Amino acid sequence: MATPFIYAMIIPLLVFDFCVELYQRVVFPLLGLPLLSRREYIRLDRHRLPYLNPIQKAGCLYCGYANGLLQYASRIAAETEKVFCPIQHQRGGKFHSPSHHIDFAPYGDAKEFQKKWESNGHAMP
Repeated sequence: MATPFIYAMIIPLLVFDFCVELYQRVVFPLLGLPLLSRREYIRLDRHRLPYLNPIQKAGCLYCGYANGLLQYASRIAAETEKVFCPIQHQRGGKFHSPSHHIDFAPYGDAKEFQKKWESNGHAMP
């Protein structure tokens, strides 16, 4: 029942993949950031397992690609965030703070933010 909806997402995922890759290849060099390797995030290998039937193999290919792509895109966004907004979110509630925020300035700490901002090559206005 859910299968058509799940697999229909391949089209937006492919478009998203193109946009994320284009973004990284244009923006990262301009910011002096090293390019990330897709292979460190997207691994398509489970479809080779001999005990899976063809439907299961297709599902494993799809899930490996989709989840790897989203993890890859999240890391690209995180690297951008480190440059432009190194501030932790306000604590509280059920918010899951991203692990890369550990080195960010605490929420509301202007002096620490200024240090982080200037260490990224920005001048304070």
